[in-house]
Amino acid sequence: MELKHNSSTQPIQATVKYLARHEKNPVFYIGVPESEQTQKPPSFEKTTVHIQNARQNLTSFSLKENGFEFKIQDLPEIDYLDKDAVIEKYYKVSEDIVADTTGAVRVIAFDHNIRDYELASTDSRVDNPVRFVHNDYTEGSAPQRVIDILGPESKGWLKKRYSFINVWRPLRGPILDFPLGFIDSKSLSSADFVESELRYQDRVGHIYSVVNNPDHRWYFLEKMMPEEILLLKCFDSETKAQARYTGHAAFKHPSLSENNLPRRSIETRTIAFY
Repeated sequence: MELKHNSSTQPIQATVKYLARHEKNPVFYIGVPESEQTQKPPSFEKTTVHIQNARQNLTSFSLKENGFEFKIQDLPEIDYLDKDAVIEKYYKVSEDIVADTTGAVRVIAFDHNIRDYELASTDSRVDNPVRFVHNDYTEGSAPQRVIDILGPESKGWLKKRYSFINVWRPLRGPILDFPLGFIDSKSLSSADFVESELRYQDRVGHIYSVVNNPDHRWYFLEKMMPEEILLLKCFDSETKAQARYTGHAAFKHPSLSENNLPRRSIETRTIAFY
């Protein structure tokens, strides 16, 4: 099975949600009752951007240079709403894809999300697509996540180079409703990131929200199918790496009707050690 190319595909114009520039210490609550939320929700800047269809030249993108890369593999037959089944059967698939692509000596899949806004309204196992532009890890939260997962073993692994790579794919296709857009790492600046808190009931995490920068080069894969996989780098400990971060968000495709089947996707989070 090969990656499908289409050299005639043109860019689209779509609206993405950047963090408003006046926001300095944004806080996002996840699963916390509104009565217990002490901070106001962050403000966003809705911006129209050009988003290029990556199908024009799929094989030209790489994790090393752009922070994203595409792979092809048939979707394993698993009940993806069964968390234990995904951990038992699909985590190893994700680890192997990342290891084969990067040459990592060790890959650990440690978390995943199923996203479908229609199903999320009735099923607690499912989440909504994330509409604001963000990156999953920060300079502080990435090494802390390694410590959280590996415990005392992390001391030795943190001395090596490591990266966090998401394995993202549709669970049904083609995706027409709220595709995932992502920014070429080469067009990002550290000044585009604002450290942000994720406050859960039992813990606090940190991500980077992203502010608008006209230099951002946006991409998506139109009508993405379940056998098509996006590898997305969210952190690289090598400070001299060409691509250390990306930014990403779901967006509404401007050319498609309201009656499409809701997007259902899975993203698996992995750590690759080199």
